Amino acid sequence: MKRARGFKPVATKPKRSILSNRLADDDDDETWPGQHSQSLTTAVVKPMNPQSQPQPQPKADSIPILEIPPHKMTILPYTFFQIDALDLAPRLLGKFIRKDDVVLQITEVEAYRPNDSACHGRFGITPRTAPVFGAGGHAYVYLCYGLHSMLNVVADKEGVGAAVLIRACAPISGLETIQKRRCQKTNKPVLLTGPGKIGQALGLSTEWSNHPLYTPGGLEILDGPQPEKMLIGPRVGINYALPEHVKALWRFAIAGTPWISAPKNTLRSP
Repeated sequence: MKRARGFKPVATKPKRSILSNRLADDDDDETWPGQHSQSLTTAVVKPMNPQSQPQPQPKADSIPILEIPPHKMTILPYTFFQIDALDLAPRLLGKFIRKDDVVLQITEVEAYRPNDSACHGRFGITPRTAPVFGAGGHAYVYLCYGLHSMLNVVADKEGVGAAVLIRACAPISGLETIQKRRCQKTNKPVLLTGPGKIGQALGLSTEWSNHPLYTPGGLEILDGPQPEKMLIGPRVGINYALPEHVKALWRFAIAGTPWISAPKNTLRSP
């Protein structure tokens, strides 16, 4: 696997906090959509400090700088994913996704659980949904509108039928590859704020469905720092679901980051 390469910082004000994303049926914004890890690294994502220069305020499109090279990151074990999707979702915030030379940091997710009228598991096991009933730690990639490849992380034990949608990310490395795949020459949040955009940036297709995310090579989820603050809110674009599921606060995002998809006004502190 190629070593992921970093890119130049955009912001210059140092911080200790890291960056502040649906198993549903549409890519609503193109704008679409616990516990501490036992093996958390000490990596902190923060802007670099220029030598003896005035420190301007960070820009809204700041891109994080990683202190630990991506090739030295730890792949999360499969046991990390063997929990309820509602517990797994917030624990995925701050973790990293790696494929080829691209590394993304997860900034927004949504949980989809068994007996959830917004979850694809409600259809039972079909050729499309079979991966979501697999063991936690595998990818579930489905095609939305015949265009967008949506990446989900399967949660819980085999047969449960639950997953976490990766709704938004921030770029860590491989920016040129991301821009080429997205056909957008920008480093602003519009590049990666929406689950369809994540799939495109990673170069995913439904062939990646059922891929183990805890094994080296291909598509991996790597350990990363836990966010200092988190936002919660109802999931996006699931008005077809039962009222209790529409209102459920199962959307999670890192507080303080611009790398969050719309709508942002439905998110709040826990």
